[in-house]
Amino acid sequence: MTAPHSAHDVEDLCAAGSELYERALREGRVPRADAEQAPCLLDLGLLHPAVREPDHLEPVAPVLALHRLLRASGERIADERRREARLAAVFEPLMRIDGHRTALADTPAISLLSGSQRINEAITEAMARASRELLTIQPHTHTGERRHAAEAIALDRDQALLDRGGRIRTLYQHTVRHSLTVPARYEQLKGDVEARSLDELPDRLIVTDRAVAFIPADKDGTLALEVRHPALVGYFVTTFDRLWRLATPMYPDTVQRPSLNGVTPRQRAVAALLVEGHTDAAIAERLGLNVRTARVHIAKLASTLGSESRAQLGYLIGRSGILDQER
Repeated sequence: MTAPHSAHDVEDLCAAGSELYERALREGRVPRADAEQAPCLLDLGLLHPAVREPDHLEPVAPVLALHRLLRASGERIADERRREARLAAVFEPLMRIDGHRTALADTPAISLLSGSQRINEAITEAMARASRELLTIQPHTHTGERRHAAEAIALDRDQALLDRGGRIRTLYQHTVRHSLTVPARYEQLKGDVEARSLDELPDRLIVTDRAVAFIPADKDGTLALEVRHPALVGYFVTTFDRLWRLATPMYPDTVQRPSLNGVTPRQRAVAALLVEGHTDAAIAERLGLNVRTARVHIAKLASTLGSESRAQLGYLIGRSGILDQER
């Protein structure tokens, strides 16, 4: 007696189903009776009745089946992410209720913040309690109305920290060194403020008094994590300190990075990513540039080194020794 067929998902396709599906692909069709030992193929949509021969089954092309399954999987993931955002929106205000039954601990080690307004409120609350230090990583600067609104909020809370005797240290990407808005922002602050820059930075980070950290939880800035776990915050601070030591001073003292053999610091950063095999788009994203600007730097680098092709450019970069110099 044949054992009953166990239900399974397509990624766990049974041996009988896999063998019959492969046969159907090779032969173009299989008798319906042969599918009795592998009913999963009909259930999963890998076989369907032949239009002209009802007693036979035809296979769905693997590329079509895969596309359909991946699309369904993507929709499920998107639904789950929307559900996470809805759950965060429902429970986040409940967790803030001042009561002895609201949480297992007085303050959660990690909290999910949903929405720009709630994120800014949490940062403002943490800043209001801080008295010693603010560490921030700003890989990209805002533009337009969003920038002015964000700066207006940040200036007030930054100055309040400075008035309490705290200090502020900020890491930017090198691209902002040509912007007049960043130095102007610091000119408005009175107190111990420093800024440095690097070619590449991780995502945004805010740390107050080395006790509370904020990091993005999605790409569009609508979700963030508020982290109070000492081990995690300590890790973020250590990462910041190491990047700070590698960075070039930008404010209040400005240090100009020198060119080497006619190659600018920005071109050296581009060269380092080129020899790693990154595309123009990936280079632009990692250095905070638009693709057109990245290609201009690549063209100038090729001209300086006398390269006639991308492959030759990689070889000439390695031979030139420009990457041996500390950036």
